[in-house]
Amino acid sequence: ILLLFFLALRQLFNAFPLTRFVKGLPLGRSLQNDLAAFLTGTIAPPPSDVVLRVAMFKSWDIDPVEGMAGVTLNSLTFYAVRFLAPAIGVAFLAFNELAAGHLLSALLSSLISIAILIALYFISQGDRLAHLIGLTAGRVAARVRKTVIPDEWAQAVVDFRAKIGDRVQTGIIPSMGALVLMVLSDAAILLVAVRSVGIPSDVLSLTFVFGSFLVVYPLTLFPLAGLGILDAALITTWLDVAGDSYEPQFVAALIIWRVTTLLVTLGSGLVSVFLWRRLERRRSQDHVAPV
Repeated sequence: ILLLFFLALRQLFNAFPLTRFVKGLPLGRSLQNDLAAFLTGTIAPPPSDVVLRVAMFKSWDIDPVEGMAGVTLNSLTFYAVRFLAPAIGVAFLAFNELAAGHLLSALLSSLISIAILIALYFISQGDRLAHLIGLTAGRVAARVRKTVIPDEWAQAVVDFRAKIGDRVQTGIIPSMGALVLMVLSDAAILLVAVRSVGIPSDVLSLTFVFGSFLVVYPLTLFPLAGLGILDAALITTWLDVAGDSYEPQFVAALIIWRVTTLLVTLGSGLVSVFLWRRLERRRSQDHVAPV
């Protein structure tokens, strides 16, 4: 029950930012949109999740262009929080043994987070700054890929700024707060999983579980939230503290966490898509004129 409780909290906190970035989108529909996009993005190649999000926005009478601009802004905010997580993790690990590598990881990832937030701030300040940021990013990308045209990147950023309006200034702070709580809810699910397999607090304390998880959280950047990569990093860190005898229990705890955060979430996405399609069919039938 605790696993599902914290999972529900995680998904609600994850859905909140989109309500701040997309005008007229309530929390329930934002949650449905996120779950459905997570499902399609996992089982089908891109841009399947974008197609589904757009279809949902249209069915709710929300401008899909405005909706996808909000989704982009939401994603950028999440990236800022994802790279801020190690700094929060170091704060938890301050109650335990803190390695120099943790501090370096927190510093580097925090710089990425700050860079994202600064870019979003300058983009929101006007077309000139938005054009400069897009042009600079395009020139950097052009060094890696010759097909990139910096001027097109600049125009795309200007267009994006026009769509998001003042939502950066009004929505970033509450959205980042909600996403930090989302990450902490994810850590809470992991803690419950750790305790459910019989690992006591004198082996892995609450602060160590949270801290070690948050320090490696940027690894969720990889497919399926870093499945395998993040798990291996956590097990290695925990074994250094607890010893090899706990390895089977650590593996079991991570399996429980993955089943909860991945499989249950995918199942929730399936339910969301089913309910949305069912309501859309009913809505279509109601609009058909009687013969």
